[in-house]
Amino acid sequence: MIDALKEEDIVNKVGGRFKLTTLIQKRLAAVNAGARTLVDFKSDNQMEVVVQEILQDKIYLDPSRRVKITGEADGAAAGGPPELDLTNL
Repeated sequence: MIDALKEEDIVNKVGGRFKLTTLIQKRLAAVNAGARTLVDFKSDNQMEVVVQEILQDKIYLDPSRRVKITGEADGAAAGGPPELDLTNL
């Protein structure tokens, strides 16, 4: 298990366990679809990479529950595929 997920800091940073789960799931889907990672973290486990992106404040959920990259002006996925809309599944 990823040790950072055992701490309350990451839960509080995102705004709750459900938001954390949503952020991780949506970002994992984007990374698995080919989006570039935003941190220099060597791991074969993509979930560890996504957790590092959260811990380093690289990604967040906007009010409409879409994954946003910190500093991203227009919502484009900085070199990766477009954001996946999983709301209608």
